[in-house]
Amino acid sequence: MNALTEYLLTFNMHQFTGAFVVLFAIIDIIGTLPVIINIQHNGRSINPARASWISLFLFIGFMYMGEAFLSLFSLDVSSFAVAGSIIIFIIAMEMVLDISIFHQDKSVGNDATFTPVVFPLIAGAGSFTTLLSIRAQYTDFNILLAIIANVAVVYAALKSSKKLEKILSPGVICIFQKAFGIILLSISVKLFTTNITLIIESM
Repeated sequence: MNALTEYLLTFNMHQFTGAFVVLFAIIDIIGTLPVIINIQHNGRSINPARASWISLFLFIGFMYMGEAFLSLFSLDVSSFAVAGSIIIFIIAMEMVLDISIFHQDKSVGNDATFTPVVFPLIAGAGSFTTLLSIRAQYTDFNILLAIIANVAVVYAALKSSKKLEKILSPGVICIFQKAFGIILLSISVKLFTTNITLIIESM
């Protein structure tokens, strides 16, 4: 009981706010909304509750076991980030060129909840890498609260995406789709070049 009390007393508003803002910026659910709308526009379904729970599980799991999991397969965070950047690049190409590269898995039908919504858009290489980094700056309790708060924002955004699609005209959606597709391309290229450089330097 004393251990739990001491753990709860580690709450610090400054740390919580800092961790929340960093994760919010990396997850970028607001910037991802055009991608979500585009996925739904193409006839694929997204379950907001399931996406949120899976994301929460992945965030917490990777926070505590990420390095050990990657080490099990003789991988490092940089290699994981490069793989994630390639998937983000493909998604961006779909948005910019209005083509379909990802083939739907018949076992999941039109469900896009896990791929590509949860991974790599929400719980991707960038957010996983960030979680491992901020553990050196903030206490676990504050990071956990920041994760829960961000997942709540993700749920609200996913829940309202269909309403936004109905409100926005097809022309506006198309403009946002192309614009954020280019932004995603830039992010994927930066993520790739940064981490491939680290891999090369370590060889």
